[in-house]
Amino acid sequence: MEKIQMTTPLVEMDGDEMTRVLWQQIKDELLLPYIDLKTEYYDLGLPHREETGDQVTVDSAEATKKYGVAVKCATITPNAQRVEEYKLSQMWKSPNGTIRAILDGTVFRAPIMVKGISPVVKTWKKPITIARHAYGDVYKSTEYRVPGPGKAELVFTDADGKEQFRQTIYDFECGGVLQGQYNKDSSIRSFAHACFQYAISTKQDLWFATKDTISKKYDHTFKDIFQEIFDEQYKAKFDELGIEYFYTLIDDAVARVVRSQGGFIWACKNYDGDVMSDMVSTAFGSLAMMTSVLVSPDGNYEYEAAHGTVTRHYYKYLKGEETSTNPVATLFAWTGALRKRGELDGNAGLMAFADKLERATIDTIEGGVMTRDLVGLWEGEIPARGVNSLEFLKAIRAKLEAAL
Repeated sequence: MEKIQMTTPLVEMDGDEMTRVLWQQIKDELLLPYIDLKTEYYDLGLPHREETGDQVTVDSAEATKKYGVAVKCATITPNAQRVEEYKLSQMWKSPNGTIRAILDGTVFRAPIMVKGISPVVKTWKKPITIARHAYGDVYKSTEYRVPGPGKAELVFTDADGKEQFRQTIYDFECGGVLQGQYNKDSSIRSFAHACFQYAISTKQDLWFATKDTISKKYDHTFKDIFQEIFDEQYKAKFDELGIEYFYTLIDDAVARVVRSQGGFIWACKNYDGDVMSDMVSTAFGSLAMMTSVLVSPDGNYEYEAAHGTVTRHYYKYLKGEETSTNPVATLFAWTGALRKRGELDGNAGLMAFADKLERATIDTIEGGVMTRDLVGLWEGEIPARGVNSLEFLKAIRAKLEAAL
């Protein structure tokens, strides 16, 4: 067949370890034979981040602003062990965090459902999408280990140097610990807009939950901003589509989610979203079967897998041992980006190809061929056959060839 043409490039962000290996295999087996693939390539592998002083991460985010759509491989966020292993000059920050801050984006994660792998929660029939406000809170907090008795205070001094607020946090009679966290109205507003726009584009109900009864300033600010923006800018469109915006307390939301059938977006603050996305993905089956897209309020999209670089498998791969690493989330990052590129460019062929590749992937698993991490979860009538990563990709290619 003639290759599908692209008019505008994707921003391609390569990554680390086993996912970097899968990245190239996916391109070789399932993309390059069928698409005249146009990308602006950035190597976000840890060695190249070190070489460029992490400038490559900033450049890739700025390129995403330029072209509107990016696809990202999983990357290492170094700890002390990685600093030594890779001989780094410093402990570089999370590339995801850097990109999120530059794009001012919200992360949406949803499970990939297949027949034969049932959610742990039996009532769940449709995917639950977690919208995580990936800014501030505990991830940008200032902490202090209190050595002994003393007074801790919260103080705010305005831009003119005038003290506007001072309140005692606690009079310590012994050692303890302090943590100060923050967020910004501008970031909360961007989070709200991204959530409402994503709900409209996917025609799903939007739930939002905090603990405003306890956190009467911090969490209540989130609640108030969401409600204000919804009432002023989105309520009419929600009514027109027959979808709902629903606010509740986070503990009530957890109970409602467990009793629900799914099929909605659950917006969470940063820490809540971090925890709940892992809970939802595990309950649906596997992090390797979870899509993730970063959406900015001004219409930029960055697609990635929801999991890490699969270090354990990479060390086996380096020894020449066979690995059965699940590539589905990484593959769906590619299909998500290609579909969005096609949508923005009016390229129906590219959008159709992305749909067919996703269908071929699901059909392969439902036909009993899968990576070994899924075999233990399999409940289908056809016996499961666990294969290595490349065999799995080749099986998907066979299904795709038939569809094309």
